[in-house]
Amino acid sequence: MKIAFHTLGCKVNQYESQALKEKLINKGHQIVGDDEYADVYVINTCTVTGLSDRKSRQFIRRVKKINPDSITAVVGCYAQVSPEEAKNIEGVNIVVGTNEKNKLPEYIEEYARTKGVECHIKEPEQLTEYEEMGIITTMDSRTRAYIKVQEGCNKFCSYCIIPFARGTVRSRAKEEIIKEAQSLIGQGFKEIVLTGINTALYGAENENLTSSLQGGNKVYGIEVIVSQLNELPGNFRVRLGSLEPNVINGEYAKRLLKYERLCPHMHLSLQSGSNRILKEMNRRYNSEEYLQIVNILKEHDSGYGITTDIIVGFPGETEEDFEESCRLVKTVGFCKVHVFKYSKRAGTRAADMKGHIPPDVKAKRSKKLMSIAEKTTREFFLAQLGSERTVIFEQFDEKTGLLEGLSDNYIKIYCRGDKDFAGKFAKVKLFELYRDGVKGNISKII
Repeated sequence: MKIAFHTLGCKVNQYESQALKEKLINKGHQIVGDDEYADVYVINTCTVTGLSDRKSRQFIRRVKKINPDSITAVVGCYAQVSPEEAKNIEGVNIVVGTNEKNKLPEYIEEYARTKGVECHIKEPEQLTEYEEMGIITTMDSRTRAYIKVQEGCNKFCSYCIIPFARGTVRSRAKEEIIKEAQSLIGQGFKEIVLTGINTALYGAENENLTSSLQGGNKVYGIEVIVSQLNELPGNFRVRLGSLEPNVINGEYAKRLLKYERLCPHMHLSLQSGSNRILKEMNRRYNSEEYLQIVNILKEHDSGYGITTDIIVGFPGETEEDFEESCRLVKTVGFCKVHVFKYSKRAGTRAADMKGHIPPDVKAKRSKKLMSIAEKTTREFFLAQLGSERTVIFEQFDEKTGLLEGLSDNYIKIYCRGDKDFAGKFAKVKLFELYRDGVKGNISKII
């Protein structure tokens, strides 16, 4: 059969879609584009916001226009949280939750035989074991590969539905992670990105299973994986997808800095610069503790790239609360800031809070913070001019004649050079701002 995937949401979803594609290919099926005629359409859904749910429903209806007789499978977080709603959408044939994705090939084949609408959902309290999806062998990117290391979250931020969609923390066996990394490195991938629902919680459910001794010192949590990857042979680097300051602190961040393969870039989710709002969000850290982590990273490397997420318009957010977020963005000097307007999500504690902010106020605050964030990004890029960074060239643009790549500290880099350099590491001297990044001159290929 011809099978098409449409993936919404996070990098974990992207990873899981890739794993499912490989399973289906191994069973003799053909993967086609999501806008092509297919026998089966798989929508790997997100449910972070009400908008995410709406996008999932819209795409389900869209594929039925391409092939009204197709089998449509709705999988993932939206299916997990709202299974009956998903099942009742006209044209949906299979509904699969977050801990049943691995069985999707069998469910598709079963439906092709029986034509009975199937709903395969485990209750949240049953989501207690990591679902191993096998070793993936390829990625859409030719240079960067994601490896999922953990599942679930137990932090219950007041605005977030994900603990209900993904369940409690479960960590992937470190042997499987290393095996997958070795396979991907062997195929020429230059960057391994560790990702999860809350990557920093790796091993939190049973530290004894994930900790190890190195040189007489105990290594625990995600550092266990970083330390083992750091010792593997090959020409590659490691990037952490995201770390939460409600899990790690400044001392833990300092521990990670000693691993030379680890990129000097961290996605450190802030969500608000106001301590009062952070408390209402149940984030379990304050702005001072956040800045302590930032200062440790910047002291290690003044060009350390820090990216973040910030929510504006959280229930009860005053103008002063919002201004505290603005001030903190200016203080940190982020490499990039993702600004989100608070979106009410049924089933979360924040949805029932008082003081919901009018849409026009949220829009005004979002516009202002994005303007500040764009300025801090520009200032961060300007500060890097004259420095030399390690870059992976990902592609060659025939129109501009430029190689395009990503620096170790998460800057989009453009360089003149041979198109055969695509897929290789280089030392690059940065010299001017260009488009959404920086232009540089190649010092040497490494």
